Amino acid sequence: MDISTGLGITLATFLVMEAITWCTHKFVMHGFLWYLHRDHHQESKGFFEKNDAFFLIFAIPSMLLMLFGKLNGMDFKFYLGLGIAAYGLAYFLVHDIFIHQRFKFLRNSNHWYLRGLRRAHKMHHKHLGKEHGECFGMLFVPFKYFWEERKQANSKSVAGE
Repeated sequence: MDISTGLGITLATFLVMEAITWCTHKFVMHGFLWYLHRDHHQESKGFFEKNDAFFLIFAIPSMLLMLFGKLNGMDFKFYLGLGIAAYGLAYFLVHDIFIHQRFKFLRNSNHWYLRGLRRAHKMHHKHLGKEHGECFGMLFVPFKYFWEERKQANSKSVAGE
């Protein structure tokens, strides 16, 4: 398989992972595996949460796909696994580092997109139980959160702040 096809598979997988993550978050994390996700909606007492087990749920298939794809001459499985891993890295950077600030850098941003993501995630976390959730996505959330942040940023710049 040529590299451009492989990179296309990687990019397509990355984009599809947002839909898979949304469905997993809404129907699995806020469904039958709520007992693992519950602590993510509560004040954390330590660095690790039971919710961190979901990392393995996505990382293990990603690693296996890359391994079997590599063993099979760098076939499509490798690039599927690479797309899942790339999405996992983006998820970690945006969700764990930027939004929840589990590591104390990337604290603030004035960029309307990142502020919109943070606002949408705060709306998700206003619900402490598994019901009545909203904003289950990570990179693509309802446009209203971006528009609100962009409008707020524009009003601040007009006001001279």
